[in-house]
Amino acid sequence: MTSSPGMQRSVAAGRQQSHWHERIAHGLMILVCAILVIFLLGPVMAILVKSVQDKDGNFVGLQQFIDYMSTPALQQSIVNTVLMATSVTCIVIPAAFLFAYALTRSCMPFKPLFRTISLVPILAPSLLAAISFVQWFGTQGLLKDVLGGISIYGPLGIVLSECYGVFPHALMIIITALTMADGRLYEAAESLGTSRLRKFWTITLPGAKYGLISASLVVFTYTVNDFGVPKVIGGNFNVLSIDVYKQVIGQQNFNKGAVVSLLLLMPALVAFAIDIVIRRKLRAQLSARAVPYTPKKRPLFDTLMFLYCAAVSVCLLAVLGMAMFTSFIKLWPYDLSLSLRHYYFGLVEGGVLESYFNSLKMAFWVVVCGVTMIFGGAYLAEKTRGMDSLRPIVRLLAVLPMGVPGLVLGLGYILFFNAPDNPFNFMYHTMAILVVSTVIHYYTSSHLTAVTALKAIDNEFEAVSASLKVPFYKTFFRVTVPVCLPAILDIGRYLFVNAMTTISAVVFLYSPDSTLASVAILNLEEAGEIGPAAAMATLIVMTSIGVCLLYALITRVLLLRTQAWRRPS
Repeated sequence: MTSSPGMQRSVAAGRQQSHWHERIAHGLMILVCAILVIFLLGPVMAILVKSVQDKDGNFVGLQQFIDYMSTPALQQSIVNTVLMATSVTCIVIPAAFLFAYALTRSCMPFKPLFRTISLVPILAPSLLAAISFVQWFGTQGLLKDVLGGISIYGPLGIVLSECYGVFPHALMIIITALTMADGRLYEAAESLGTSRLRKFWTITLPGAKYGLISASLVVFTYTVNDFGVPKVIGGNFNVLSIDVYKQVIGQQNFNKGAVVSLLLLMPALVAFAIDIVIRRKLRAQLSARAVPYTPKKRPLFDTLMFLYCAAVSVCLLAVLGMAMFTSFIKLWPYDLSLSLRHYYFGLVEGGVLESYFNSLKMAFWVVVCGVTMIFGGAYLAEKTRGMDSLRPIVRLLAVLPMGVPGLVLGLGYILFFNAPDNPFNFMYHTMAILVVSTVIHYYTSSHLTAVTALKAIDNEFEAVSASLKVPFYKTFFRVTVPVCLPAILDIGRYLFVNAMTTISAVVFLYSPDSTLASVAILNLEEAGEIGPAAAMATLIVMTSIGVCLLYALITRVLLLRTQAWRRPS
C-alpha cells in the first residue's frame, strides 16, 4: 500500500514543523548557556587573570599570592576568618538541631508559631543583627554590663550576629533530615526495649548525619563569605571579606583584591565538593513501605522542648525588636520617646528613601527575569529533546553559582564589565548589572527548586505533545506552568526577599543613581546614623513580611483554581 502525494506532503510538513520547534528550543538553551558563561564564568575568569598580574597588567605568576601571604596582618585575617566560621558552626548546629528535634520529635504546643519565628532572620539584612547587638551590648547598650567589660565590637559581636543570620538556614536543612525518618525503626526499637538514648544514637543521628554535614557546610561557608556583619560590628578584627573591601574600595588595589577573592573562594569550593561527595553516598531513607514517625506525648520532655524553643524564639525576636525599637525612638539612649523622625528626617529629608525604592525596583526585575530564565532554563534542560551534549553543561553551570561568594562575584563583575573592550561595558553602573548579578548569585537554589518540580511531572506529557506535533512552548504554558505554579511562586518569593536583603554581591556595583537599601544601611551606619539605618532595615523587614503574606494569599487563591487536580474527588 502506497501513500498518496498529499499524505507524504502532510508528513513532511509535520516533520519540518517539529524540527522548527526543536530548533527554537535548542536556540533558547544555547542562549541560557551563553548567559551563564558570560555572567558567571566571565567574571570568575577575570579574577583569575587579575590575580597573576601586577598593576600595570604584566604577568607576575604567584607573586601577588606570595606578597599577600608574607604580610602578618593579612595572614591573621585568614586565621580570624576560619576561627569565626568554626565558632559559629559549633554554636549554630547543636542549637538548630535541638530546635528541629523539638519540632519533629515532641508534642509541644505552638509548633507552627515557633517554626515561623525561626525563619524571621531570613527576611532581614545581615546588618540588622549587627545594629541590634550594638544597641543591646554596645558602649551605650541596654545590657552593656552583662558582658563584663568584653567589647561587642570584635569577634564576639561577629559570632553573635552571624549565629542569628545563619540559624534558619541550618534549621531548615536539619528539619528536612529529621522528617525523613522511618517510624518503623523506632517501633522495632521500642518492641526490643531499647532505651531512648540508644535510639537517639543508633537511629536518629545516623539518619540525620548527612543533613547535619550539609547544614555545617552551609553555615561555615555563609559565615566566611558574609561582609555586612564584620563591617558593622567587627571593629579592628579583620576577616577576608573585609580585606577584599579594603583592597578594592579603600586602596583601589584590584590585583590584591583578586588574590583575596580567590582565597575567599576556596572554602566555598571545598564545601561544594564535599557536598557533592555526600550526595553521591546518600541513600534513600524512605522506602515505599515507610511509615512517617509520629511522636508520642511525654510531659516532661515536651515541657523542656517548649521552654527551649520559647527561649530561642524570644532571643530571635529580641534582635529584631531592638532594631525596630531603635528606628522609632528619638535619640538612643538619652531620649526614648517614640517618634518618626528617623523615617522622615533620616530617610525622606535625607534623600535616602530613594535607595529603598531602588531596591524594590531591582527586586521586581530580579523576580521577572530570574523566574523566566531559571524556570525556563530548567525546563529546556530537563524536558526538551536533542542537544544532549549541551544539557550537562547547562546543569553544571546552573549549580556553580552556589560555590561563588557574593563578594567574589561582585569584584569579578567590576573587572569583567568595566573593561573598555568588553561589548557589555554599557551595563556597568546601571540597574541592569545589579539585577543580573543578583539573579546569578541566587541561581542555584532556584534552579534546584525548579528541577525538583519538573522531575515530578511524567515525561509522557512532552512525548504525547511531540507525537501530536504540539509546539513545546504550548505544552510549557498549558501544562507545565500550571502544574509547577507552587514552585514558580516559591522561586519568585525567594528571589524577591534575597534581592531586598543582599549586600555582598552588589556592594561593588552600585552607582550614585542606583544605591540600594542594604547599601544605604551600611553607609548610614558608617556615618553614625544608627536610627535611620535601623529605620531602613525595618522597612526591608516589613516589605519582606508583606511579600511573604502576599505570597501566601496568592498561593491559596490561585492554587484553588490551578491545583484542583491535586485534591481527592
